[in-house]
Amino acid sequence: MSRLEPLRTSLLLCACGAAMLSGCAVSNPFATASVDPASPIAAEVAAKARASRAYPTFADIPPVPADVRPLPAFGRAAAELEMAGAELTRETAPGTWSLTGTEAFAGRARDIAGPEITGPESTTAATEAFAKAQRARATPPPPPR
Repeated sequence: MSRLEPLRTSLLLCACGAAMLSGCAVSNPFATASVDPASPIAAEVAAKARASRAYPTFADIPPVPADVRPLPAFGRAAAELEMAGAELTRETAPGTWSLTGTEAFAGRARDIAGPEITGPESTTAATEAFAKAQRARATPPPPPR
């Protein structure tokens, strides 16, 4: 590849860009567009097209907020997140954990839950009365004749 090859490529790109932009500058489709006079917004479109407005300038751009973290901090936070994800993947990979020792875990859970109920019967009369009333309400009506 010769030393002139990058120069030729850049000149060709500039020429193509200039040709494309000159096509835009010659014909503006919005300048020759017409509005249907029967349209309900025709008067408003004509008024907006003739209105003289001030265009925004670069001075109108608001300043950068002071309470935003700097750009390098975003990269550091992303790297920390990637490292935490990799650590979680390592810790939960197949073969890194097992289901042994569940008896001790279940025993602790039973101790926290409180005394175990020994039978299906309730120990209070009020609970039994409530259950009997609910069973009576739940009895379906007889089938129609």
